[in-house]
Amino acid sequence: MSAAVAATHLRAVFQPDWDPGQDDPGRRGFLASDPRVRTLLRVLVSYSEVRFVVPDRVGLEPTADARLLETIMRFIARQSWLVSGVTLG
Repeated sequence: MSAAVAATHLRAVFQPDWDPGQDDPGRRGFLASDPRVRTLLRVLVSYSEVRFVVPDRVGLEPTADARLLETIMRFIARQSWLVSGVTLG
């Protein structure tokens, strides 16, 4: 449970075509206009423990359960067309 309390966000490492980069005003990453990404975004925000989503991160409630974090991480990681990795921060 201590890992869940310390976790405040999930950070995604994107495939090169989807990487938001520093100069991207929100057209890639989790905010891309592609229908697959929009569906992923809708799924992510359906969890009450998700506080915010920005192009490269998903913000989480500090009280989010460790099992839920693992589930969300695995779900995002399975989107191999979009991401190459997910880390807990």
